[in-house]
Amino acid sequence: MIQYPMKFKVDVTSPSGIQTVWKAKVPGQDDLVVAIPPEFEGPGGGFSPEDFFILATCNCFTATFKVMAEKSKIAFDSLTIEGVSTVDRDETGRPWIKKLDFNVKVIGTADRERMDRILQKASQSCIILHSVKSEISFQFEIA
Repeated sequence: MIQYPMKFKVDVTSPSGIQTVWKAKVPGQDDLVVAIPPEFEGPGGGFSPEDFFILATCNCFTATFKVMAEKSKIAFDSLTIEGVSTVDRDETGRPWIKKLDFNVKVIGTADRERMDRILQKASQSCIILHSVKSEISFQFEIA
């Protein structure tokens, strides 16, 4: 049985300067190279915090969907997600991630109606998506 609360730890080490890359690490995993993206006058050349945000939401949806599909005993051949985040300014002028758009495609399933229900349920059950205030939209395709 899953026990709450849970804690997840990461470590970040960075030199000074906006033109430098830095390392982020999850214990037991390889370092990730992180950089300020060119859009924010950084050098690029690594994952940006904005990349991690959209990656976290896409991967959380994927994990939630896979668990729900398996527990529902419905098979599929593949799942692909194209996630796009829109950075804008809020009413006070501060930048924020205003919107998340997801195009989700499931290929190779026998029961399209059940699969659609699982996709809908996963979109409402993902921990990360449930924790953000951005506008969220999904487009589902079952092929």
